[in-house]
Formats: sequence, C-alpha cells, structure tokens
Amino acid sequence: MNDEALLNQLEELAERMAIAVRYENITGEDSPGSGGLCRIQGQYVLIVHSRATVREKIRIVTKALRQFDFSEIYVRPALRELLERSEER
Repeated sequence: MNDEALLNQLEELAERMAIAVRYENITGEDSPGSGGLCRIQGQYVLIVHSRATVREKIRIVTKALRQFDFSEIYVRPALRELLERSEER
C-alpha cells in the first residue's frame, strides 16, 4: 500500500471515531510542531500542518489514533498492525 492510500485509510478511521482531521498552515513561534490532537467544544480535532510530508502526516495521525480504543470497530489488518506497532515504540 502506498503512503497516500495509507493516509486516506487513517483519515477514514479517524472520521469513524468522530475525530475531525484538519489540515492547516501552522506558522509562528508558538507552534513548533507539525500538529496534534486537541478538543474544541467537546469534539476531538486533529490539526495537521498542511505542508508536512505524507510520512509526517501519517506519523501525526497514527500517534493521535493510538490514544483511543479501536477494539470495537473494524480496522483493516494493515492499519491495526501499524497502530499496534506504533504503540510499542
């Protein structure tokens, strides 16, 4: 599976878990990272720097998703393996 397809599947999983994924241009001294998970008015929102590489976007989305319990939803085996492997690091 190529990186673009993997990112799309991670975004779909986030959507099924009611996590909005937004790509924004993150600039300024107060924002040294490439994005992260936050809560806005009780809703989870994952903000990802729009200029991040596809690999970096995958890393950010994966890091955010592994904070949640996805055992009750179907997750494609490749995604589940990625999420579980990420937890070990």
